[in-house]
Amino acid sequence: MAEFYSELDHSWRAFIDEQKIFFTATAPVRGRINMSPKGMDTLRCLDNKSVAYLNITGSGNETAAHLVENGRLTIMFCSFSEEPLILRLYGHGSVIHRRDAEWSPLFSLFDPLPGARQIIVLDIDSVQTSCGFGVPLYEFTRERETLRRYWAKEGQEGVEAHWRENNQVSIDGLPTMLVAGGNDARESGNCPKPAGQDG
Repeated sequence: MAEFYSELDHSWRAFIDEQKIFFTATAPVRGRINMSPKGMDTLRCLDNKSVAYLNITGSGNETAAHLVENGRLTIMFCSFSEEPLILRLYGHGSVIHRRDAEWSPLFSLFDPLPGARQIIVLDIDSVQTSCGFGVPLYEFTRERETLRRYWAKEGQEGVEAHWRENNQVSIDGLPTMLVAGGNDARESGNCPKPAGQDG
């Protein structure tokens, strides 16, 4: 049975720290709902009422666009081990850019991954737990290195070129505010192509 709480406790923070994957969900007032899986050790608990994750450059920038518009964000964790649990964090999300004063102290909490784009901070309104009995057992093997290698090869200049071309608006045309002074490019919807692959 699902239960709601006002903040994280020590056991849930420990559970979050152990997870290799989490999921984010946002939606515009009108338009497509977005859900994204995240990994690469990019989430940190700031305290019992807030978490932050390092957003790595990808094909789209839906979460940022939705948060700029309305701030609604849900983050979900689920146990894939013997002890079942689904943990959802509901609240207000904000987007921190490299140009913002908050960037440096928050960025210092993470490994400096190539392609780091934004930091998303969730101020928690409520925490929900549910059983997770329907979630299958999975075993973690390793992180993928593809994205890390790709952005390391492209360098910061290539990353920022990708931002300008692909990450300035959502698929529904909402601005992401990623590039200061410009949000007129359309999302391509294409993932960055790993080196050595055609198509």
